[in-house]
Amino acid sequence: MELVSAEDVEPHAMGSDVDRRGLADPLGATDVAINRYVLEPGEAFSPGLHAHLDQEELFYVVDGTATFEFRSEPAGESETVQVGPHEAIRFAPGDYQQGRNESDEQVVALALGAPRETTEGRLAQPCPECDSDVLALAAGADGPVLRCPDCGAEMDPGF
Repeated sequence: MELVSAEDVEPHAMGSDVDRRGLADPLGATDVAINRYVLEPGEAFSPGLHAHLDQEELFYVVDGTATFEFRSEPAGESETVQVGPHEAIRFAPGDYQQGRNESDEQVVALALGAPRETTEGRLAQPCPECDSDVLALAAGADGPVLRCPDCGAEMDPGF
């Protein structure tokens, strides 16, 4: 048995000031990722519309109302849905999504991903070098890079 208070876990920097606290490591979780977010008005769970090709993702809103944009194809038509307190939403592997706080109140939410590690992420951004509709987030020598899965072009993600 492991017990942890999210308040005792250091926030994880993602290139922004978003309060994201990873709970999987302190809990010793091996098969599921769990993060607690506190989003101020205008903040987002992630820096852009993205998909995990190898992981399903669930969000449970504890307090406030989060707005999720989603689409099944990277260049497809977006839809939005609001998720309020004590509501949950699931995105299957390959679903493009991004959650934001578009309200005037704080949003507190849990994000769960399974399996825990995701290695096949895509951002719904066109490649400036070819006709690809997506870019992959990859680890570069100096930090994250965006790489086109079709032509191999690399660029700085800017976050």
